[in-house]
Amino acid sequence: MLTEAQIDTLARAYHAAEKERQRTRAPSVLHPGLTVDDAYAIQRRWVELKVAEGKPMRGRKIGLTSRAMQRQANIAEPDYGALLADMFYDNGAEIPMSRFIQPRLECELGFVLGRRLQGPGCTIFDVLSATDYVVPACEIVDGRTHRIDPETQQPRCVLDSIADNAGNAALVIGGRPIRPLDVDLRWVAVLCYRNNVIEESGVAAAVLNHPANGVAWLADRLAPFDEALEPGQFILGGSFTGTVEARAGDAFHVDYGPLGSISCRFV
Repeated sequence: MLTEAQIDTLARAYHAAEKERQRTRAPSVLHPGLTVDDAYAIQRRWVELKVAEGKPMRGRKIGLTSRAMQRQANIAEPDYGALLADMFYDNGAEIPMSRFIQPRLECELGFVLGRRLQGPGCTIFDVLSATDYVVPACEIVDGRTHRIDPETQQPRCVLDSIADNAGNAALVIGGRPIRPLDVDLRWVAVLCYRNNVIEESGVAAAVLNHPANGVAWLADRLAPFDEALEPGQFILGGSFTGTVEARAGDAFHVDYGPLGSISCRFV
């Protein structure tokens, strides 16, 4: 286990990397015995730094929810991070490249909670009952650590992503909000266009067989820390497409069919 001083140093390195748009060395390289608990401790400390700067937490994100992504990361469960107030963009936004290192876009559903969700033992039915509405969303992910360490040539791993706030950088919300039982959420589909070319597509069942399962998993995962998902929070349920790189000048149109669409442009 890392010491509090080591956790603080690593969190501040992530904080500086994000501000300066310069990648930092991965914690797993600097501390070969890094554990999952260490990685989440670094994340929590980094979130504390952000909140102290006047960026309140508005929700959570869930990542690595599809089996394809889990196999790629060599893990057996999802991960999670925090959504802060300055990360939210509305449909049609012009998103500044200046706040990212190498942004990529993913397509998912967001859950807006009307009631508290607390584990252990949270079920999909608890999630559907506690959710006011579900809305299309696009997550913008970024990596603040080197993909390959410049000194050791060691690749970053999933623990580095967890410490890096699960790769979250921003999100765009749009489309048509729906009640969670108005449609079969498993069959919500998406077409992701970049500059009028379909780059990715997917269906929401790829997220743990139902996107609400990710929210239930998160409520249970937070229970040992005596934390819950609170009313009004926005929960990103997990991507059901691959990532698409966003470059300066790229225009995205993300079509959720009956649930509407999201558009944004990177400038």
